Amino acid sequence: MHTSPLVQPGTGDSGGMNVYVRELGGSLARAGVPVTIYVRRFAADLPERVALEPGLDVVHVDAGPLDLPKESLIDHVEEFASGVQSHVVGSDVDVLHANYWLSAVAGHRIKHELSLPLVSTFHTLARVKAEAGGDDAPLRARLESETIGCCDAICASNPVEVAQFVDHYGADPSRIELVPPGVDHAFFSPGDRAGARAALGLDDKPTLLFVGRIQPLKGLTVAVEALAALERDDARLVVVGGPSGPDGPAEMERVLQLVRDRGLEDRISMVAPQPHHALSSWYRSADVVLVPSRSESFGLVALEAAACGVPVVAAAVGGLRSLVLDGTTGYLTEGRDPAPMAARVDELLADPERAALMGANAANNARNYSWAGTAGRLRRIYSDLSKGALVECA
Repeated sequence: MHTSPLVQPGTGDSGGMNVYVRELGGSLARAGVPVTIYVRRFAADLPERVALEPGLDVVHVDAGPLDLPKESLIDHVEEFASGVQSHVVGSDVDVLHANYWLSAVAGHRIKHELSLPLVSTFHTLARVKAEAGGDDAPLRARLESETIGCCDAICASNPVEVAQFVDHYGADPSRIELVPPGVDHAFFSPGDRAGARAALGLDDKPTLLFVGRIQPLKGLTVAVEALAALERDDARLVVVGGPSGPDGPAEMERVLQLVRDRGLEDRISMVAPQPHHALSSWYRSADVVLVPSRSESFGLVALEAAACGVPVVAAAVGGLRSLVLDGTTGYLTEGRDPAPMAARVDELLADPERAALMGANAANNARNYSWAGTAGRLRRIYSDLSKGALVECA
């Protein structure tokens, strides 16, 4: 409801979830499962229906003023649900699949109106974000809890997220399905670092890379502090992304002020959000990719970097704990202290052979993840649900 697979990732509220929905929808369509993605209309000139590829369409649904901030969308969930329902009635639909909590609330209503099974992928959870220092959102947490209690299947990307559903929301473990995201190996694969740097206009300085939206939860300030704490002063940090959400502009200013305070103006490059597949060149250009998030249900950036054969130094949170194999494909660091992250980066920059081995291990591990594999898991779940009885609300 709050974003669209047609929007450039890294801008506004568009991020890994947009990639997830677009790539997974395409994989399902190519496997013979027609998919229609319903999106709240956010601009006046958007057509009602956009065909992305055979079997995959995006439909724009009118629900509230066009320029609503995400924080106000809850007041228009019923309108969005009614718009989706009007499209679904009379069509050959087997399963509803909601992405993010707002869509899950809308899907919950449609489930009961049309007696269709509801699958939900939440991507983030209010009570988990609150633990990581995010906003306290009691209404969101309550609605998440109600919806989780009635979902016919809940998709979790890793065992850590499974435990979060059970511990924070009392979810029934038998209805939680492990469905990790994938990566497009045709684009995200190992390549020549020097060639990538030449293509991007970068010199041969040691390069750290941060890819993501600039908001407090993503921890860019930790990456900046880690650069400042390195034992060497010849490394640079490249940041690919833009401000996101209501706190984004203020966080950008905090980052820029920190850069000035640490005297790092000549060692940090800010790059505007890039088309998703173009990120592969940025990953290949890096010696190390940093993922210092406070909370991360999965960590698509870490997976894409690994698929490109680059070691990742990440915060030991959420799905990153299972995605980054500490000491094998990269390193995990505890807490918000940038010093341990800087120490691990120093180790990798000082030992290119070890860094190359970790990168190779990362690429090998990333081959376990594919969008076709994710689509295959969902096809089984959809098929089973379409034949069974619906879960009733508690």
